[in-house]
Amino acid sequence: MDQQSPDKTGSNNFATLELPSMTPGSLLRNFGPGMMLMMTGIGTSHLVTAPVAGGRYGYALLWCLPIAYIFKYYGFEMAIRFTHATGRSMLDAYATAWKKIPVWYVLVTTIIQSAVGQAGRLIAAAAVVFYFFRMYLGVDIPGFDDDKELAIYGFVLGIVSVAVILRGRYAVVELVTKIAAGILILCTFAVFAVEPAPIAEFVHFFKLETPEGSWLIIASFLGLLPTGIDVSLQASEWGKAKQVGMGRLRSEMEAQGLVAKFDAFNGSKQDLTVDISRLPEHAREYCRRWFRIGLLDFRIGHVISFILATIFLVLAAVWLYPSDVSGNAVMGEIARIFTDSVGPNLMVVFLVGALAATYSTAFNYFDGWPRVVGACCRNLFRKTAELPRVPGEELDSRQLKTWYSEYNIYRASMFFSLFASVAIIAGVPRPVYLVLIASALAYFVAPVIFFLNLYYCRTIIRKDDALFYPSTFATWFSWLSLAVFTGMSVILILQRLFGITPT
Repeated sequence: MDQQSPDKTGSNNFATLELPSMTPGSLLRNFGPGMMLMMTGIGTSHLVTAPVAGGRYGYALLWCLPIAYIFKYYGFEMAIRFTHATGRSMLDAYATAWKKIPVWYVLVTTIIQSAVGQAGRLIAAAAVVFYFFRMYLGVDIPGFDDDKELAIYGFVLGIVSVAVILRGRYAVVELVTKIAAGILILCTFAVFAVEPAPIAEFVHFFKLETPEGSWLIIASFLGLLPTGIDVSLQASEWGKAKQVGMGRLRSEMEAQGLVAKFDAFNGSKQDLTVDISRLPEHAREYCRRWFRIGLLDFRIGHVISFILATIFLVLAAVWLYPSDVSGNAVMGEIARIFTDSVGPNLMVVFLVGALAATYSTAFNYFDGWPRVVGACCRNLFRKTAELPRVPGEELDSRQLKTWYSEYNIYRASMFFSLFASVAIIAGVPRPVYLVLIASALAYFVAPVIFFLNLYYCRTIIRKDDALFYPSTFATWFSWLSLAVFTGMSVILILQRLFGITPT
């Protein structure tokens, strides 16, 4: 798949664009940011939060799953839609706001998330390794207690992630992770088939219940299923860096005067607008196909993620309930689902898949959050904007040697995320609680990100652009979704801070 920038020799280059095939095999090869969204989500939320919910409360919290997936859908799609429609990232649109307040907001919350949130993701992966060595092989790290041992495993996993990302070998890791996650998916369906939940229990999809003490798990579900809305900004940056569709053509269109050159400091949001009718028909078809691929990429991952989350909650309700599901050996508790149902021989397969799922989440965040921090800085600081290349593209000596370049900010943010998250793991020896806090934190920033994604799609994409502009249904359902999430935020805050429970 060609992901290089087009030659800037004139409009005839648009006619030479190779149209992506829409056959199933080609679609799978061309999938990217949407698949990364799915792999980012299939981690702590599925392998920790869902089993904790099923183990502690049975089927009572099933209703959280469709609410999270249905009402968060357009928050993600709007970011994907915007990038395909404009060739720019969502954060470029945020930069047009008064005093760049949304960009500052994202920068501050992302820095917090890259420490606290990453600790929650990294500790889940570390818990898998901890269980494998301590409980399965009987191997300890001499001189360290359980909590410090967990932090050491997290640090090793983090170091490996950072080293691989900075060496540019992500594609290999992504392939291995997909294979291992595929094993986990097959195992999960196989175990579910052994002892499926009674059909009558699925009424809990439609029955709103809030068992005592469940507020944090509810917030965690709504915050991190399929993943945090803030990851839509990462997906937008990944989509821009992929250099396909409008993202590939934007620089050529600017060079030919077909669209305005966007300046984050002197421009307006109208400068981001693209009139696709000014492109030749072949180029329009090229953009249309990549947009459809992008939507399929996201939608298929969204559905798979929902099915897996449901199965893990149901499996825990069948095999673990009632169980507190907590402590450093949390993965061993969850692994009981597999040993009790199928037998101990499946344990290793589960651990391989569980490590792939949890590690892929932490791995993607080690790239995603620093990428967002770098994007914020290029839209906030003129000197950084003068060195505009983003991580993953060819770098010249200025990006490598200038400390305030986007690439070096990206690298520094990555190391901050590594050391801060490991320090938190070492200081907060409660893996399940830390995962739930990280998930809830993602939930409470979701309404703001959701609103901004919808607002800029509606005000920047041309209304006469039938392909990219949100439909009437998408618009109204997005507003409804935003109201649901905002209302749930208020309810959870009232319940937690003031003990007020809605009746």
